[in-house]
Amino acid sequence: MPCLNEAETLQTCIQKARACIERLGLAAEVLIADNGSTDGSQRIALDEGARVIDVPVRGYGAALYHGFLAARGRYIIMGDADDSYDFSRLDAFVEQMRDGADLVIGNRFFGGVRPGAMPWMNRYMGNPVLSAIGRLFFHSPAGDFHCGLRALSREAFDRLDLQTTGMEFASEMVIKATLVGLRIAEVPTTLDKAGRSRGPHLRPWRDAWRHIRFMLLYCPRWLFLYPGAVLILGGGVLGVVVLGHALTRDPQMSDAHTLLLASAAVLLGFQGVAFAFCARIYALNEGLLPEDTTLERMFRYFTLETGLAVGVTLLLLGLAGGVYVAESWTQASASIRDPQETLLVAIPSATALCLGGQVVFTSFLLSFLGLRRR
Repeated sequence: MPCLNEAETLQTCIQKARACIERLGLAAEVLIADNGSTDGSQRIALDEGARVIDVPVRGYGAALYHGFLAARGRYIIMGDADDSYDFSRLDAFVEQMRDGADLVIGNRFFGGVRPGAMPWMNRYMGNPVLSAIGRLFFHSPAGDFHCGLRALSREAFDRLDLQTTGMEFASEMVIKATLVGLRIAEVPTTLDKAGRSRGPHLRPWRDAWRHIRFMLLYCPRWLFLYPGAVLILGGGVLGVVVLGHALTRDPQMSDAHTLLLASAAVLLGFQGVAFAFCARIYALNEGLLPEDTTLERMFRYFTLETGLAVGVTLLLLGLAGGVYVAESWTQASASIRDPQETLLVAIPSATALCLGGQVVFTSFLLSFLGLRRR
């Protein structure tokens, strides 16, 4: 149990946990990971026969992580020390672990949320939305990403290599368990109103953003790749349509303006796609994400030389367009030359030059980042 000034409820939680241990006949201990309590929580825990460790690093995730490190059991059950979860009824968690589950997550929406146990915004917006994002990004089976009552095996904890120290620790555990292919199970869990008189440590808006930020950073596809691909596709289609209209009728200045915006979308989209690959390779090198067979195949076919060939081709096309524009201006007086016509060539040429340079630079960067992968 992570603990930060839970003197009002800690005794009850420990007594419930010990009663469950005795009823199920488990060889188990109650471990309190104290995060700097100043209300005497440590003494209460010791008097109730629990083992207490001091966690100097502040944060919900830090307390849980160091508690996991200090735990001696084959299986570990974690839960808040505010009496919002019933530690006397952990039968379903124990059964799922014995059946071979690596991670068991409580689901408060299946088990029930007591009146006053969760703010309406968290219940109907925050948790459902964040859980839906997690399922969309990572295809996780978890229906309640942020339930604080969970069980996992010691082996699973060692494989997850958890890193975060704040409330996003809950998301990291589920996401990494999904990515590495652990067996995840859910059990209905009832959430009661916390028994303490003070307010919760949770800060809804800040902690929600930390969860979203973590999920985005762990999913470069949704952060960079998909938005970049949409921009490239949208900008490319728009550019083709504009040029097609300009060839079949008198070009208008609005065509040039629209083409400029389309070119900007293509360039920005390419940056997003490039960032997605760079972020993915970095995460693999640092062990933040599991192996990716798709990325390995990409490196087999899209080598540095391939990228340089594509980049140089784009540079030559852009240069050719620039030469055409320069020659057209030398053959006609600047006072009578229609700038609308040259802009429809100059804009795609400048885009090709920029895009070619980006492809060349990105190819070298990807090759550099991928050295360890190869």
